[in-house]
Amino acid sequence: MKTLALSMAAALTIGASLCASAASISNNDNMNHENPFLTPYNTIFEIAPYSRIRTSDFIPAMKAGLKEQEQRLQTIIKNRATPDFDNTILPLEDISPILERVVSAYFTYDNALSTPELSAIADEAMPLVNEASNMVYLNDELFKKIQYVYDHRNEQNMTPVQKRLVEKYYRQFAERGAALSPDKKKELVDISNELSRLFVKFNKNLLAATNDFFVNVGEDAVAGLPESSLGVAREEAKTRGLDGYVFTLHAPSRLPVLQYADNRDLRKAIYEGYINLASSGDYNNLPVIQQIVALRDKKAKLMGFDNFAQMMTSRVMAKTPEAAEDLLMQVFTPAVARAREEVADMQAIVDTEGGNFKIAPWDYYYYAEKVKKQKFDLDETEVRPYFSLDNVLKGLFGAAEKLYGIKMVEIPDAPKYMDEVTVYDVQDANTGEHISVFMTDFFPRASKRQGAWMEQIQSAGEYDGGVMKRPIVYNVGNFTRPSGDTPALLTLDEVETTFHEFGHALQGMLTKAPYKSLAGTNVDRDYVEMSSQMNEHFAFTPELLKEYAVHYKTGEVIPDSLIRKLDASSKFNQGFVTTELAGAALLDLEWGKQSGDNIDVIAFEKSVSDKIGMPEEITFRYRSPYFKHIFGDDGYASGYYTYLWSQVLEADAWELFEQNGVFNPETAASYKKNILESGDTEDALILFERFRGHQPDAKALLRLRGFE
Repeated sequence: MKTLALSMAAALTIGASLCASAASISNNDNMNHENPFLTPYNTIFEIAPYSRIRTSDFIPAMKAGLKEQEQRLQTIIKNRATPDFDNTILPLEDISPILERVVSAYFTYDNALSTPELSAIADEAMPLVNEASNMVYLNDELFKKIQYVYDHRNEQNMTPVQKRLVEKYYRQFAERGAALSPDKKKELVDISNELSRLFVKFNKNLLAATNDFFVNVGEDAVAGLPESSLGVAREEAKTRGLDGYVFTLHAPSRLPVLQYADNRDLRKAIYEGYINLASSGDYNNLPVIQQIVALRDKKAKLMGFDNFAQMMTSRVMAKTPEAAEDLLMQVFTPAVARAREEVADMQAIVDTEGGNFKIAPWDYYYYAEKVKKQKFDLDETEVRPYFSLDNVLKGLFGAAEKLYGIKMVEIPDAPKYMDEVTVYDVQDANTGEHISVFMTDFFPRASKRQGAWMEQIQSAGEYDGGVMKRPIVYNVGNFTRPSGDTPALLTLDEVETTFHEFGHALQGMLTKAPYKSLAGTNVDRDYVEMSSQMNEHFAFTPELLKEYAVHYKTGEVIPDSLIRKLDASSKFNQGFVTTELAGAALLDLEWGKQSGDNIDVIAFEKSVSDKIGMPEEITFRYRSPYFKHIFGDDGYASGYYTYLWSQVLEADAWELFEQNGVFNPETAASYKKNILESGDTEDALILFERFRGHQPDAKALLRLRGFE
C-alpha cells in the first residue's frame, strides 16, 4: 500500500539511525560512531541529531544516564549544608541531561516511527526508564532533604513560584511511595516494572492488530465513497497485490467508509473489525488488561487507597472519582437524550427509503451525514475541498499570529526523524526573537500509532549552570495522504483535531514558567486539555475561514453560504459525540475501581454499558482492548474524564471570547498571560478565575453543546 511503501522508505532513509545492521553503515563507520546522546547536541536549537541516532545507541545511553543520575543524586545527598531550594530542589530539575536526551528521543521514535529494531529493545528499555524514576523517587535520604525544605519553605527566602515547585516535588515523592517502608518500596518497584512490560505488550498488540486487518472489495461495493478515499484504497490494494480496493482500520481509511459507503455490509465489516480490535488471536489484549487492572489495584492499596481510581483522582482538580462521575453524569444524561433524538431522525430516513432495518452502530456516521444534508443542506464532500492541509496550516498559524503575536518560520535543513517532518522556528512576530521549535508529522504509517498528539521533546526552563532553554514541541496526526493531483484534504473533524493539538503546542511553546517541572503542559491532567479544546473554536470562526478556507482547484474563498451552514450545524450530532466520550470516561473510572485478575473484560464492559444506560446504537469511544489512553500507559488511566472536565473550563472561557470578539486583543492577551504562559506556577483555578473573572460554570458546557 502507499502508506506502507512510504513508511518503509522512511525507515530506510533513517536506516543509519535506527538499524545498526543497515547496509549503508560500514564496519569502519560502526567503529568510529559516537553515541550522540552522551554529549550536548551541537545542532540548531539543540534539536536531536536524528541522522546520527542508531537503535544500538539507546540502551548504552540509558545506562550511562543512570550512572550520571546516581552521581548527581549523591552530590545532593552528601551535601552537608542545610537543605534549601538551591542545593536540593533546583539540582533535581536537571538531574541527568543524558537521560533526558535519550528518553525523549526514545519515546518520539516509539510513538511515531516504531521500527521492528526499536520494538525489539522495548523490554530492556522500559525497565531502565523505570529504574531511573525509582532511583529518584524512592530514595530515602533524598526524600528527607526534600521534606526538610518543604517543612521550612515559609522560613527560607523563596519566591512564590519556588515554593510551588517545592510543594510539587514533595507531593510527587509522597504519591510515588517515598514514605513507604523498604519492603513495600520493593513491592512497588516490582509492580511498576511489570506494568511497564504489560504496557509495551498492549501497545505492540494494538499496532500489530491494526496493521493486520483489512477488507478487500470490488467496484460494486464502494458506491458513495469520495474519490480521495477510493484513491488511497486502490493504492492499498496494489501494494498488497490485490485487485479492487482495500480498506484498513487506520482512521483515514476507516472513517470515510463509515460515513459515506452506501454498502451496509462494508460499513459493518469495518465497524466490527474496529470494535473487536486486539480482542482475540495472536494480538489479544484481554489477558493483558486483566493483569494491568490487578496490578493497579495492588499498587493503589500499597499506597493506602481503596482503589486505583481513588489514588489517581486524588492528585488532580477532581480529588475523588465520585466528583468526576458526578460531572460526567451531568453531561451524559442530557447527551443520551439528545442522541435518542438523533437516532429518531436517522431512523425516519431509513424508513422513508424503505430500508426495513433498525439503526445499528455501523449506520450512525452514514445516516448522520444524511440527516445533516437534510437539515442543513450540508454535505461534507462539498466542504472538504476548502480544507487542504496546507491551507489549514495557514489558518492555524495565522490565528496564532493574530492572537498571540507569533510567526512560524520553516527551517528546511533542521534535523528531523524522517523526511515528512516539517520543522519551524517559532518567533516573536514583532522582534524575531526565538520562542520555540515546532515540528509536524501528519500522515499515517504502519510504524506510527493511531490518533493525534502533542509532545514536548525539550521543556522550557532552567538547565545546568542556570542556562534558560526554550521548548521543542511537536504535533503528530494521521490524516489522509495526497493522492495523484489531489492534496491532503482534511475532514471537518481533522481540521478540529489540527487546531486541538496545536492548542497543546501553544501551551508548551509560549510558557514563561522558570522551571521545567512547572512549564508548559506540566499541569494537572484535568486542566491540560483546556488550552487544546479552546483552540478548536477558532478553526471555524467566519473571520478566519475567510482567510484560509480556499478551494484547492478553483482558488475560490469559502462562500458565505457554506459558512452559514457550518455555523448552523455546529451543534449537530453532539448527542453522539458527547455520549461516546462520556461513556468511555465512565468506563475508565469503573475500571479504576476493580480488583482481581480474572475479570471478564467483555462482560464487564457490558455491565458498565447497562449501568449507565449507553444507547445500543453507540459504542464507547474506545473499547478496552484498544483504549490506549488508559491501558497503553498510566497517563490518562482513571483520568479520561479530564477531557470533559476541561471542556467545562473551555466552554466558560470561550463565552468570554464570544462576548468581547473572538480576536479581541485584550482578551487574547489575558488568555495568553494567565493560561498559556503560566504553566503550573499557580493553582489552576486561580489562573482560570483571573482570566474569566469567576469560578467555572458547569452549565457553560451544556450551553455550548446545545443541551440547555
